[in-house]
Amino acid sequence: MRTHVVDHPLVAHKLTTLRDESTDSPTFRRLADELVTLLAYEATRDVRVTTVDITTPVAPATGVKLAAPKPLVVPILRAGLGMLDGMMRLLPTAEVGFLGMVRNETTLEASTYAERLPDDLSGRQCYVLDPMLATGGTLAAAIRFLTNRGADDITAICLLAAPEGCARLEQAISDIAVPVTVVTGAMDERLNDKGYIVPGLGDAGDRLYGVVG
Repeated sequence: MRTHVVDHPLVAHKLTTLRDESTDSPTFRRLADELVTLLAYEATRDVRVTTVDITTPVAPATGVKLAAPKPLVVPILRAGLGMLDGMMRLLPTAEVGFLGMVRNETTLEASTYAERLPDDLSGRQCYVLDPMLATGGTLAAAIRFLTNRGADDITAICLLAAPEGCARLEQAISDIAVPVTVVTGAMDERLNDKGYIVPGLGDAGDRLYGVVG
């Protein structure tokens, strides 16, 4: 597993406002959207392309276009939805699947409650959107779900990550013979006893959409 922390002043600037507890939901959504586009730029450096011949107004030329099959973007519900528009702005021709996963707050284990994905993902590059890589359990379950369906290259895009989550994720997927990359805006200090990233930014889903009782 490869972990890439995007070191860019615009990323750090947007993260600072996202972390601030006084930032309201509309502002949080807008900044998360902008931040994801910056992270997606780094995450798609290895997107598969194929050469294509074109004619410019001046002369023939050779360029590239996204290869088939198209990349698949998979937001993990519900917080991952807040990252989807920012990702699709950069990859508008990608296809989108959905994966609903919930973390048990006692055991910190993740389980799948909904999915809308092709049965066969053979040869597909997948981009998983999950705002917080905290304990790593949700992302590990999502990666295993996708590789079991044939995905052969997975990149996870996370706003924030914790060292413990990255270590657990790497251990949990150590038997998967598929390249996995994690692209994140920052590697924070640690997890607290409730499994939240410190200093973090709180519950991403609640801050995106409000607390649903």
